[in-house]
Amino acid sequence: MFVSDLRKEFYDVIVTQALFQCDHVQYTLIPVSGWQELESIFLEHQEQFRYFVLINCGANIDLLETLQPPEETVFFICDTHRPIDVVNVYNDTQIKLLIKQDDDLEIPAYDDIFRDDEDEDEDDDSGNESEGSEPSGKRRRFDEGAVERRIERRRQRREWEARRREILFDYEQYEYHGTSSAMMMFELAWIMSKDSNDMLWWAILGLTDQWVQDRVTQMKYVTDVGTLQRHVSRHNHRNEDEENSLSIDCMRIAFEYDVRLSLYQHWSLYESICNSCYTSSSLKLWSVQGQKKLQEFLADMGLPLKQVKQKFNSMDISLKENLREMIEESANKFGMKDIRVQTFSVQFGFKNKFLASDIVFAVIALLENAERDENGTDNFIKALDSLSRSNLDKLHHGLELSKMLLRAIQQTVASCICTNLILSQGPFLYCYLMEGTPDVKMFSKPVSLSLLCKYLLKSFVSSTKNKRCKLLPLILAAPLDVEKGTVIMVGIPPEVEGSDKKNFFGRAFEKAAESTSSRTLHNQFDMSIVNLKTEDRSKFLDALISLLS
Repeated sequence: MFVSDLRKEFYDVIVTQALFQCDHVQYTLIPVSGWQELESIFLEHQEQFRYFVLINCGANIDLLETLQPPEETVFFICDTHRPIDVVNVYNDTQIKLLIKQDDDLEIPAYDDIFRDDEDEDEDDDSGNESEGSEPSGKRRRFDEGAVERRIERRRQRREWEARRREILFDYEQYEYHGTSSAMMMFELAWIMSKDSNDMLWWAILGLTDQWVQDRVTQMKYVTDVGTLQRHVSRHNHRNEDEENSLSIDCMRIAFEYDVRLSLYQHWSLYESICNSCYTSSSLKLWSVQGQKKLQEFLADMGLPLKQVKQKFNSMDISLKENLREMIEESANKFGMKDIRVQTFSVQFGFKNKFLASDIVFAVIALLENAERDENGTDNFIKALDSLSRSNLDKLHHGLELSKMLLRAIQQTVASCICTNLILSQGPFLYCYLMEGTPDVKMFSKPVSLSLLCKYLLKSFVSSTKNKRCKLLPLILAAPLDVEKGTVIMVGIPPEVEGSDKKNFFGRAFEKAAESTSSRTLHNQFDMSIVNLKTEDRSKFLDALISLLS
């Protein structure tokens, strides 16, 4: 079983593991960080195994062309990346795709992209044979009808190929994400009557991860929350009947409305407000005026500064009882009308309660932990362990790391805006984090850089008065390896209301690299992230400007 490790939403791995363990199926779990590692590890194991399960990788490229597997090899793919490569869609012998029936994939019709030319070749061959078999000395008869038919066939062929290129361009130009793979695996377990409360919680984390990373539309998120809410009612109602009360080993999941304040139950309310993207960008906390607004916001809620600056668990119970309602009421007065969000919480035993987003941030921080020189596989195993109820100490360590990440993101956002590092390049905004920038090593990781990019764009849009710039996408680059002279670059779509979350930078990066012979490495499973030689950055950006203008 291959799974992308340093990418989003790896909770489906655990659901898949649980399914295998239910049926006592032996398997080998191998995390991979990109296409190169996937190819090398497949080459290493292809003779040992016949069946390969690919989770969150493999759907959006021609897998058979890339891996060149033996004919008896079969791939089962559960991948949220879209669009799915058309060869994977129409090869049902070696490629088995796990897709939700009601997902609108907009896959082109088979006849529009594949064509059987055997008959045409036979006609051409028979025409050549008849010409060559005429007796010598006789004038060769000129079959005008055959020539015209051949010319017509070639014209039709050219038209079909032009139409095919147009259809594939329309289908492949945008990158986006489908239903959470963790949800897909949970629904498969449910159909097989093997689902459990643990599996349901992992599915919730998979969906929440998509929301945290801004991968799906608000409509899609709310729809999937509704689907999971029905399962939560079913599983946890049953648990109530069986147990009647909380025990130390109990796990209870609940749907609830909460506020968009990151980790506030495990932090101080003040730190959470300052380091959450929604409140920080809305109040413009990088400015003096924003800090003044923050004080007014806290005063409007009637919360003493001493209370909001201490740990949430230490706040007066009387203040915590109606805290969410107080935050919502005051937030509306300060223009934060979307501060309320539908989410889920879990309680382990008597005292350990977590929101789904808390655990998602902890897992991201564990996966991309750069404080020690550990490889991606070690981080992957630690992140997996943190999701076990018996390893809450590792989860709490992840929460501490995620606080460091959120602080670093907000400090970098403030620095970029206050020093005017975000520049308009015409068709897009561009920002480069210089070597020596505080915490820059943290942003050499793809998910951390993507989170920073999204937070930076939201904050820039709320601060700029330039109406045109508010509608532009953003490219963010950071040093990857100073010794090798490489940078990592990510592009995200504009921050507009009702955005479909479709990203065109993946194809644009490919074309820009091709037209300039820039030394790039498209190794990430997300095509909108690319590694680039530092000295090629200027010509690469010039090509992007020309391409997107």
